Amino acid sequence: MADRVEKTNINLKGESMPAFMGENASIDWRGRPCKSNKHGGMTAAVFVLGLQAFEMMAIAAVGNNLITYVLNEMHFPLSKSANIVTNFIGTVFLLSLLGGFLSDSYLGSFWTMLIFGFVELSGFILLSVQAHLPQLRPPKCNMILEGGHCLEAKGYKSLFFFLALYLVALGSGCLKPNIISHGADQFRKDDSKQSKTLSTYFNIAYFAFCMGELVALTVLVWVQTHSGMDVGFGVSAAAMAMGLVSLISGTTLYRNNPTRGSIFTPVAQVLVAAFTKRKQVCPSNTGMLHGSQNNVPNHGFATSPNIISANNLLHTEKFRFLDKACIKIQDSNGASESPWRLCTVGQVEQVKIIISVIPIFACTIIFNTILAQLQTFSVQQGSAMNTRITRSFHIPPASLQSIPYIMLIFVVPLYETAFVPIARKFTGRDSGISPLQRVGVGLFVATFSMVSAAMVEKKRRNTALHLNETLSIFWIAPQFLIFGLSEMFTAVGLIEFFYKQSVEGMQSFLTAMTYCSYSFGFYLSSLLVSLVNKITSKSSGGWLSHNDLNKDRLDLFYWVLAALSIINFFTYLFLSKWYFYNPLVSPSPQPDHHQSYGQEDPEIHRFNTSKQVEADNIILP
Repeated sequence: MADRVEKTNINLKGESMPAFMGENASIDWRGRPCKSNKHGGMTAAVFVLGLQAFEMMAIAAVGNNLITYVLNEMHFPLSKSANIVTNFIGTVFLLSLLGGFLSDSYLGSFWTMLIFGFVELSGFILLSVQAHLPQLRPPKCNMILEGGHCLEAKGYKSLFFFLALYLVALGSGCLKPNIISHGADQFRKDDSKQSKTLSTYFNIAYFAFCMGELVALTVLVWVQTHSGMDVGFGVSAAAMAMGLVSLISGTTLYRNNPTRGSIFTPVAQVLVAAFTKRKQVCPSNTGMLHGSQNNVPNHGFATSPNIISANNLLHTEKFRFLDKACIKIQDSNGASESPWRLCTVGQVEQVKIIISVIPIFACTIIFNTILAQLQTFSVQQGSAMNTRITRSFHIPPASLQSIPYIMLIFVVPLYETAFVPIARKFTGRDSGISPLQRVGVGLFVATFSMVSAAMVEKKRRNTALHLNETLSIFWIAPQFLIFGLSEMFTAVGLIEFFYKQSVEGMQSFLTAMTYCSYSFGFYLSSLLVSLVNKITSKSSGGWLSHNDLNKDRLDLFYWVLAALSIINFFTYLFLSKWYFYNPLVSPSPQPDHHQSYGQEDPEIHRFNTSKQVEADNIILP
């Protein structure tokens, strides 16, 4: 059993409690140690999945049809409307970093979800109020018939709209990383059965995400189209309220990780200490570094029942300049150094993990820029096509985004029940293939979504201009289907990768980096739209500067994104081969630790383990 640590943690009531069991004893809602037969597991995770589905239903119904409301009701120009939508969604995902930080450092995941869930609910209510009251919107006007010359929302009307919209962004952003991490925290990593279930949980969470999106893009978008945006926003508020009821219902069953104060302080200490000792020379024997565990047997890594402790991370050879933070320097009085001048190997390795995942994170930004087009320009693309299904039924353009989720509610269970067991026999991994391999497959497939979009848009434009005909809206279905398949690989793989690379006190924050990728992707989309318009305005009046897609060159913009996507994929191949896991947080199959340690030189064992996990990162044969 791990040594007790003389420090305190904060329980769910805000009271201090002693830290034990490797500084990470899971507690129940009253701050008492959890019981394995009563707390956690899939039973507790189901209530979190309920929140996942209902919250996604609410936010997706708003985000995916927001461009229609902004354009037709608030009368912003098309390019500005697209940027408002992408900036909103980008802000949602950027604020996930705030949610992850507050959860890991001060509030805990449960209270963070509860508080910001009500913030998001208040935003939905305000949007519904504005959509219902004419005095809070500009006068009615058809942007297409009037050639985009309608009175734009300004003053208090614009202020009310953005206040409501960004309350939704604040609430949803702080909620998202905690839904995933809190659900995953219900499974013990040291239990082989629950460890296998953890991988299943990530797939089920994505299934819940798909179901929420599907209902939002069919039922709720239909309600918005036929009953009005005020009713649609009201239904989103009701869905959010049901999600909060689901979260609260599982309160007594949850395993909760105690908070530990600011997660940025140890990171800052490493950077300051390494800079202060930048002129020092790292010793060739890493066992001389402060807090080194490489030459200490660690049987079973059982310091924590749920999360790997930073103090038990093994030393790795990458970013050796940070190791200088672990060099001991005794002054003439023999006084010990402060934490801002001397750090442990565990602290340094924690910083190395954060730095190491940044390139992987960066390679998913272009992927999410493609997603931004499907929620903005592709919706407008559908609006310029024939939406008739029968004589009396027209499909709302925003509902096209439901097509991949209809496919995925069948594909995700098939992936979990058929592909994973088969792949597991060959790889020995609980998840079938590694998270990095899964991300790579998705990045490659996403390129063909933009290729399809470009080809269809060119055909649609030529048909409208030269034949005076309107293509069926189902012509753009393939671009949604292809991207939906790629998202199943990339989104789930990235979340699993970040969570499994996290160490104590950083689960929610590292999970938030997944959503931060969405944020940067949507912001990059806004930047690309503005940049392309500025460059092309000199010769053709701007590819995306008109409010009429028949005058714009959206097809060329899609080709630019396809080129960026394939370049991004090959960049990812290079970076993923360079990346290797720290042995103690590696999801790779490990040897029998009870046999290997003590019989094999620890340094040789560490080297062999590192080479094994490095080899597992190869994406394609």
